[in-house]
Amino acid sequence: MSSDRSGGPADVVPGEDPPPEPAAGRRSPWRRRPGQPEKKSSLLRELPVLLVVAFVLALLVKTFLAQAFFIPSGSMEQTLHGCPGCTGDRVLVNKVPYWFGDPEPGDIVVFEGPDTWVPEVDYQEPSNWFTGAMLWLGRAVGVAPPSEDDYVKRVIAVGGQTVQCCDAEGRLTVDGQPLDEPYIFENTPIESRAFGPVTVPEGRLWVMGDHRSASADSRAHVGDRYGGTIAVDDVIGKAALIVWPVDRFGTLDSPDIQAAAAASGRIGQVLPLGAGLVGALPVAVWNRRRRLRRAPPG
Repeated sequence: MSSDRSGGPADVVPGEDPPPEPAAGRRSPWRRRPGQPEKKSSLLRELPVLLVVAFVLALLVKTFLAQAFFIPSGSMEQTLHGCPGCTGDRVLVNKVPYWFGDPEPGDIVVFEGPDTWVPEVDYQEPSNWFTGAMLWLGRAVGVAPPSEDDYVKRVIAVGGQTVQCCDAEGRLTVDGQPLDEPYIFENTPIESRAFGPVTVPEGRLWVMGDHRSASADSRAHVGDRYGGTIAVDDVIGKAALIVWPVDRFGTLDSPDIQAAAAASGRIGQVLPLGAGLVGALPVAVWNRRRRLRRAPPG
């Protein structure tokens, strides 16, 4: 039996154009893409992997390259703000410079203090793993208070040098020569800041805060078994940049605080030699004239 319908595709509605045929190798736009829900589930599966990769990268950067630190105390005022009532600075600590050498006088360093040092700021450590992980992450990016064992000070003397206070003008001296310290803030009275002489052992550092009247630094620990010094190996890195707050953004200087002392020492070595040469010149001239008088005529 023949049908009364006109020939053509069975799914074509009279009066409407048929859907276009898909190009070779392409899906028809009229069909639902079955891969779309799978993309969402794929993203959910990949998210933990991405978080782990980000965590590992952050750990590598923190361990080998750089780390941000929050400054909670006022021992480095006014180079670094950490005073009560002000916004504590966040500093970026560069670890690369000490791959190839040791800290030098004038450097601002963050270090792990000896077990004989009393924490400058007390914090209650977290009691569970989750808050501990959040605290670790906050310390890594410099938004949480540092560990009680972490300190920031300026290097004053290195291994083999002898540090003492004070000279006749109340200045700190290294190897008998006064230091140039323009960064000092609120120094203690001269009669109460005397110490030394202390010879720094090799591989150790003598460190002090810029806020001399509010810094429990090497001076406060002269009587311990380390003589107030810290180990070079305990230095975490060099404080190189203030990253927060924005209005204090900028680099941190490492002045050559022993330059004047070194120049004075060189002058002290040159002056006696020059004086000796000047004193010997008239004697040399007199001897030459005497020899010329005694020489027989030619």
